[in-house]
Amino acid sequence: MTLILTAIVCLTMVGTAFLSGIFGMAGGLILMGVLLAIMPVPDAMMLHGVTQMASNGWRGLLWIKHVRWSAMAAYLAGGALALAAWSLWRYVPGKAVALLMLGGAPFLVRLVPARFKPNPESAVQGTLYGLICMTLLLLTGVAGPLLDSFFLGGKLERREIIATKAACQIFGHAAKLIYFGAVIDQAANLDPVIAGLAIAASMLGTTLAAKVLTRMSDAQFRGWSNRIITAVSGYFVTYGCYVLAVTDVH
Repeated sequence: MTLILTAIVCLTMVGTAFLSGIFGMAGGLILMGVLLAIMPVPDAMMLHGVTQMASNGWRGLLWIKHVRWSAMAAYLAGGALALAAWSLWRYVPGKAVALLMLGGAPFLVRLVPARFKPNPESAVQGTLYGLICMTLLLLTGVAGPLLDSFFLGGKLERREIIATKAACQIFGHAAKLIYFGAVIDQAANLDPVIAGLAIAASMLGTTLAAKVLTRMSDAQFRGWSNRIITAVSGYFVTYGCYVLAVTDVH
């Protein structure tokens, strides 16, 4: 990777970590798109995993007193089941299917009857969403929109949402590193210098975002978060339909 390209990637990582540090979402999705455009899929998945582990790890540490450990434990149980299952199957979906899965999941959650709405304080729901989100993470690289919809569905306040999601995502991205680095493509590699710069850039962006989150109200947080989920999910569905149509034509 050239010096200029490395600088661009680092600036992108600072910006996406800043965005995720405020809303806990969207930054990883944008970064995934940038990395996939400049490197092979397994390498992009691994660098993305390292970056997101650093970003979420530092975010979780900054807000550690707000982590809801019971919610995290249920999510991790479901995630572990998904990792075990997909490590045996090793399925890799096509690009169109991956995009439609990513974009469609949050809209499906909104169609669920009120009595079954997401509740991050439910152990059963936490395990189920952990299984589904880990599946998305391993098949597409990110699970942000669905995970965001899950945590926004309950009554947790914004710092509890940010902190608990960050703790859950550390496990998710660690699993992705194992999956793509050891299960799918054992030849995938990660430049230690680039990895170090990625960690530093992620921590910087996350630190800058903490002050903004402190000044934001819960109403503002939920309002903007839902708008971002809708916009990002809508884009994925639209792009997935386009890719599917182009593929069928050819």
